[in-house]
Amino acid sequence: MRNTAQTLFQRSEEAFDTAFDGQHNPLRHLGALGLYLLWLIVASGLYLYTVLDTGINQVYTSINHLSVEQWYLGGILRSVHRYASDAFILVMMLHLLREWAYGRYTGFRFYSWLTGIPLIWLVFASGIGGYWIVWDQLAQFSATATTELLDWLPIFSEPSARNFLTPESISDRFFTLIVFIHLGIPILLILGLWAHVHRIASVDYLPSRRLMTGTFITLLLLSLIKPALSDAPANLAQLPAELRIDWFILFLHPLTDLTSPAVIWWSLFASTALLCALPFLHKHTPAPVAVVDGANCNGCRRCLADCPYAAITMEVHPTRHGFKIAVVDPDLCAGCGICAGACPSSTPFRSQETLVTGIDMPQQPVNALRQQLEGALAALQGTPRIIVFGCDHGASVASLASPNTAAISLMCTGILPPSFVEYALRTGADGVLVTGCRSGGCEFRLGDHWTTERLTRQREPQLRGTVPADQIELVWASANDGATLAAALTEFKTRIGTQIGTQMALTNRLQPYQRRTPHHA
Repeated sequence: MRNTAQTLFQRSEEAFDTAFDGQHNPLRHLGALGLYLLWLIVASGLYLYTVLDTGINQVYTSINHLSVEQWYLGGILRSVHRYASDAFILVMMLHLLREWAYGRYTGFRFYSWLTGIPLIWLVFASGIGGYWIVWDQLAQFSATATTELLDWLPIFSEPSARNFLTPESISDRFFTLIVFIHLGIPILLILGLWAHVHRIASVDYLPSRRLMTGTFITLLLLSLIKPALSDAPANLAQLPAELRIDWFILFLHPLTDLTSPAVIWWSLFASTALLCALPFLHKHTPAPVAVVDGANCNGCRRCLADCPYAAITMEVHPTRHGFKIAVVDPDLCAGCGICAGACPSSTPFRSQETLVTGIDMPQQPVNALRQQLEGALAALQGTPRIIVFGCDHGASVASLASPNTAAISLMCTGILPPSFVEYALRTGADGVLVTGCRSGGCEFRLGDHWTTERLTRQREPQLRGTVPADQIELVWASANDGATLAAALTEFKTRIGTQIGTQMALTNRLQPYQRRTPHHA
C-alpha cells in the first residue's frame, strides 16, 4: 500500500513540475507552505481579535459588522483566516501522507516524525475553538457536539454539555475563555513546530515568493467569490436548523452523530498510537555514518554549513592547538555524503597514494571514487569522451554506459566534490554530465541544490573559474526520467562533438601558417 502511495505522490509531483518546476511546486514544499499559511492565519487573526467584542450579546453583532459593513477589510480578512485554516489542515495532512509514503519516519527522521504527531491534535483543537467564537448556530452545534464528545472521557465530575442547555448558562466569561484558548493553542503550536524542525538545517521557513504570491491570490479570490459569513445567531432555546459544515475542521461532529463518542475516541487514540508506533514497526538498517579524520580536518565548517540534518558540530581539535574539528552525531547522520562533497580536502589532485579527506563516507570513500574515475577514463574509446556522475535515488545512469561514455552512480550527487569534475576534464574527458534527483525532490533535501551552487560557482567549495562551463551539463531527473536523461546525454554529446570538430578544423587551418624550419645554404 505504501509503495502505491509513493508512486502516486511521485507521479503527482512530476506532473506539477510541468506547471511550477521544482522550486515552486507546492507538493515538494508542503512544510514551508504550511508555515506560510500559519503566518497568514496568525496575521489575519490578530486583526480580527483587536476589533472583536467578546461579550455574550455583542460577539455575533461584532463579527457580522466586520463581515458585512467592513467587507473590504474585516470581511476579507475573516475569509482569508477561514480559508487559510482549511488550507493549512489540507497541507498538513498531505505532508503527513507524503512522509509516510516515502518511508521518512525512521532513523535520523524519527524525532521529526514523533514531534509532528501532537501538532495534529493542537491544530484541530484550535480550529474547533475558533468556530465557537462566532457564536452562531454552527458554533452552538459545534460547542454542544464537542462537549458531548468530551463527556465520554472520565475527566469532568459533571457533564459539561449541561452548560449549553439554556441561554442563561452562557456568560461573558465563557467567551473570554474561548478567546484565550484560541490564542494560547497556536502559541503551543508554534513552539511545537520549532521542536519539529530544530534538528533540520537550512529549513525552508517560507516557500518561494512565486508560490507565496499564488497562494495568497488564490485565498483572496476565494474570499471575494464566496466570503465567510455567519449563520443565524445562536439560540440555546432551540436546536440549529440548517448548517454549513466546514468539513476540513468540523468533520468529527457528523461522524459522531453517525457512530458514537466511543467509536470516535477509540479511532483517534488508535490512529495516534499507530502513527507513533510506525518507526518501531518498520525494520530500519542505518547507513554507515560519516567519519572524520583529525589529521585532515582543519575546522573550516563547510561540512557543518552543508549538512541537511544538523548532524555535525564543531569542537576543539584534540591535537592541533587553535583549530576546530568536525564531530558527527550518529543518531542524526543520514549517511548522504553531502559533507564529504563539501570538504576542501576531498580533491583528487592531491598526490597522496591513498586519498584521505577530512570527512568521508565508509560506503563510498573519496579515494575509491578517484580510483573508479581513473579506471573509467582509461577505458573510454572514441569521441567525445563523456563522464556521467549520477545518483542512486535519481534516474539510473547504468544504461547510459557506452564505449565513449562512463557512468558513475553516487549515493547522492551532493557527495561529488567540484574538483572531481575538473579532474575528469583535465585527465581525458571531453565533457562531464552531472545528474540527480529533480529539483526539490532530493532524497536528502539539499544534494541537488548544493551541487548546483558548487558547480555554478555560488558556493564553496566551488568549481574553479578556469574550468570551461560549456563542457559541463547539469540534468536533474527522477527515477522515472530515464528517457529524458538519455535524450539530454545525446544532445550533450552532439554539442561536445561539434565543439571538438570545430577545434580540429581550426587547428588544420592554422597548420600552413605555423613557423617552418629555415633552409641553410
